[in-house]
Amino acid sequence: MTELFDPGLQPERTELAWRRTALALGAGSIVAMRLIPAAFGSGWWILVGAAGLVMSGISWLWARRRYRAFNDTLARDGDRGRMPGARPLLALTLFTLGAAILSFAVVITVAVS
Repeated sequence: MTELFDPGLQPERTELAWRRTALALGAGSIVAMRLIPAAFGSGWWILVGAAGLVMSGISWLWARRRYRAFNDTLARDGDRGRMPGARPLLALTLFTLGAAILSFAVVITVAVS
């Protein structure tokens, strides 16, 4: 267990926000696994939802890992320490954007047909 740096728990609140994002992505992926194959008529589209579930799990783990690294750096070096990068979280953001675009395409396809 690491010592908490910030009495306001800012890093912890950020981690909880990323956990909620990962949970929402997982729930949306489960819904996508149900709706997308029916909308496009092929069972292969279930892979889109499966990819979302995998990305959700990975992002959950990344958020936890980043929180620990961030908190350790703050406790050790204060705010002058080198903070961990945010590339994995940027990847999650881009994946979520792609999922939103695909979801929009599904809604338009279902509405037109």
